[in-house]
Amino acid sequence: MPEFFGDFTDELINWDNSKSKNTVLFIAIKAGGIIIGLIIISGFFLFLTRHMIITMSRFIEYDLKNEIYRKYQKLNYSFYKKNNTGDLMNRISEDVSKVRMYLGPGIMYSINLVALSIMVIKNMININIPLTVIILIPLPIMSFIIYKVTNRIGKLSLDVQKEQSKMSTLAQETFSGIRIIKVFNRKKEIDKKFNYSTEEYKRKTMKLVLTNALFLPTIFILIGISTILCIYLGGLFHYNDKITQGEILKYIFYVNHLTWPFASIGWVSSLTSRAAASQTRINEFLNEKAEVIDSNNKSFEFDGEIEFIDVSYTYPDSDITAIKNLNLKIKKGESLGIIGKTGAGKSTIIKLLMRQIEPNSGKITISGINLKEINLNEFRNQSGLVPQDTFLFSDSIRNNILFGIKKKNSKNADIEKIAKESHIHHNIIDFNDKYDTLLGERGVNLSGGQKQRISIARALIRNPKLLILDDSFSSLDTETEDIILSNLKKRRSTTFIIISHRISSLRNMSKIITLKNGHIIEEGNHEELIKLNGMYADLYKKQLNEN
Repeated sequence: MPEFFGDFTDELINWDNSKSKNTVLFIAIKAGGIIIGLIIISGFFLFLTRHMIITMSRFIEYDLKNEIYRKYQKLNYSFYKKNNTGDLMNRISEDVSKVRMYLGPGIMYSINLVALSIMVIKNMININIPLTVIILIPLPIMSFIIYKVTNRIGKLSLDVQKEQSKMSTLAQETFSGIRIIKVFNRKKEIDKKFNYSTEEYKRKTMKLVLTNALFLPTIFILIGISTILCIYLGGLFHYNDKITQGEILKYIFYVNHLTWPFASIGWVSSLTSRAAASQTRINEFLNEKAEVIDSNNKSFEFDGEIEFIDVSYTYPDSDITAIKNLNLKIKKGESLGIIGKTGAGKSTIIKLLMRQIEPNSGKITISGINLKEINLNEFRNQSGLVPQDTFLFSDSIRNNILFGIKKKNSKNADIEKIAKESHIHHNIIDFNDKYDTLLGERGVNLSGGQKQRISIARALIRNPKLLILDDSFSSLDTETEDIILSNLKKRRSTTFIIISHRISSLRNMSKIITLKNGHIIEEGNHEELIKLNGMYADLYKKQLNEN
């Protein structure tokens, strides 16, 4: 287009007045048609460029989010002990979005800058080399400024992203614990904490905004200097008959064509710095190595036998040794009860057994095979676990129970049978929507006992060969507990492991162990442990007196 305008200008200046007005009109219409055509073609190719690159960036964003999500699912228990939920959410949303902005608009404008600069500067050199060199002098200065400022933007962007993660974590914890906050009347303290975080985020963001704001004015000033040089020096060169007036117009067009690409350098540099900071944060998780790796795809059948051989485990974040040289065997057909004071290592045994964590020493065998060598997915599919911290999803009661199985085609009768076995059916049918009742976050609209019984139903619907109940009767009265335990006894093909602080939950187990500081200090059935007159007997007497 600059070539056309320049040549057309020279043609008008050198116009032969002897030509008719119709000829002038024809040339003007022709020129207008060419301009419109060039604009349409330019717009069409711009559309294709934007569509291709931005669509590509969206696909990359889709793949990256899925990759991070899959990585989150593979990482182990210890990873989630170290990282906050808000930070995890921020990295899969905000950080990925910033990477996408670089891969889409960032790359598009960078390609536009390089391609347009090569073509424009080449045409400028063809007209007049000395004038081109003088006009382009501000550009190296611009590049140096961009280089210096980009480093600062990168550091500021990383600070902003870290602060945003802190803010997201605080917001997530506030929403999850809103009942506790209100009960303890700590709204002002939480508001103060959140306001401090938002102020820090605003302060760091404003520093980044100020740095970005200095970019565009600086670039436009330098481009303006180039335009002024173009007009002034172009006039001098024309005065000496070295270039034509049309060629001066071409130079003005060329400089203006370079204005937006070079002006976009600041924005693209900001995108690049932010994307680099975000990708660094994403890579921290993507490069995280899973402690537990399931590399066996062979079929596995659990026959009911479990053995711990000299197993020890120390939590890496606290250096607390929860289990010390534990030796324990559960034979086929046996059931195990575990009791002990808080911090004795009861839940750690379950985490080790379900291979959520790896022992520091010793080994665990399942059906005579080292736990590390069996197909972990197959073993877990044959197990049912009701954890100490009950977790229900924001979904219907039906779907929360069916979460325990992969195939969701169970009939209502099957679900009701399991709910009756868990002694929760009579509560569910009292709700207006019965099994289709929607639960709030973490089952907020249910009582503690109802949540525990739905969690038990979720484990039972799997028809597990190994059922683990980790303090799963703590919110239940003894009558409800007895009903559920009586129902569980009918599952003769299931191996039971029950952790509890209450003797009533364990007295019918074929084997009971008493834990203290990671050691087994007593072992036997209920009658044998009572005769030992040790820790188990003391707990039994205290609980009898309480009743």
